[in-house]
Amino acid sequence: MTFPEARELGLIDRIQDLLGERLVYLIEDVQPNPDVARLRSTYERFWREAGDCQTVIAVGGGSAIDTAKALIVGTESGSFDELLALLATGKPFVPARSKVLIAAPTTAGTGSEVTPWATIWDTVSQKKYSLHLDCTWPKVAIIDPELMLTLPARVTVSTGLDALSHALESIWNVNANPISDNFAISAIEDILDCLPKLHRDLSSIELRSRMALAALNAGMAFSNTKTALAHSISYEMTLRHGLPHGIACSFTLPLVLGLAWGRDESRDRVLQRLFGNDLVKAQARLRDFLHSLEVKTEFADYGVSAKEAEEMVEYAMQGARGKNFIGSRAA
Repeated sequence: MTFPEARELGLIDRIQDLLGERLVYLIEDVQPNPDVARLRSTYERFWREAGDCQTVIAVGGGSAIDTAKALIVGTESGSFDELLALLATGKPFVPARSKVLIAAPTTAGTGSEVTPWATIWDTVSQKKYSLHLDCTWPKVAIIDPELMLTLPARVTVSTGLDALSHALESIWNVNANPISDNFAISAIEDILDCLPKLHRDLSSIELRSRMALAALNAGMAFSNTKTALAHSISYEMTLRHGLPHGIACSFTLPLVLGLAWGRDESRDRVLQRLFGNDLVKAQARLRDFLHSLEVKTEFADYGVSAKEAEEMVEYAMQGARGKNFIGSRAA
């Protein structure tokens, strides 16, 4: 399971050389933000034509890995709509059949290779489905910074900011714990230092390696906690305004930092280890960091009115991820 550019980058030839006859099926047309309109035919064709295979290898960014997670969850009938109906209940279920997943990310950002979650979009109905089962945990994650050397600047920044959001979201989270804090702090410190440098020097294997490790640490952080308010807002920004996920979940980080500050002493201590004791300076540092990467930080910058922004934040606070945010409960 991979993305359209993988063939011209030589990735498919490398995989075919490595696997030989063990490679029995290939999907190379994964698009960003897996949408039910495309997934339906891909899913049903996969189970019809490659149902006997045991393992799926996802090579790509979060969209490729998320698509693979959806594909490995088999329904009794092989119908994708049966899977959607199960997801619509919001309750865990045991799939009729499943396959093993190996994930090899080509971006440093999503953390999907070390979490069970996948997001499936229905842009026509303006819905988002969240998939997470025991079988959607990848059995193996292969982190190879050389796979990330060809990423363009825009994708490098967007995925890197997704990782930053994962780490921060795991801190201002009702499920935070000392283990998730350690992973998050390491990730945030590296991303704040490394991502601007990588933006200027995309061919540096050293910087790619640092970002790959930071993204992995961020993934380990939020695999413990799930995400929170910034991600809850991001889903609406993607559905309503088409904003790419990495930008949608990161442009509000200064705002959400302000909403989190002062809510919980233990969370404040972790945030202040990273940003110091002055909230205004902390928010300014995050804004300056995002601006240095050419990311705008106000709702108005994305065509969202003040009224819609207020309503969006309020709505996001009521969502499953919004309820993970420490500011969603009384201080």
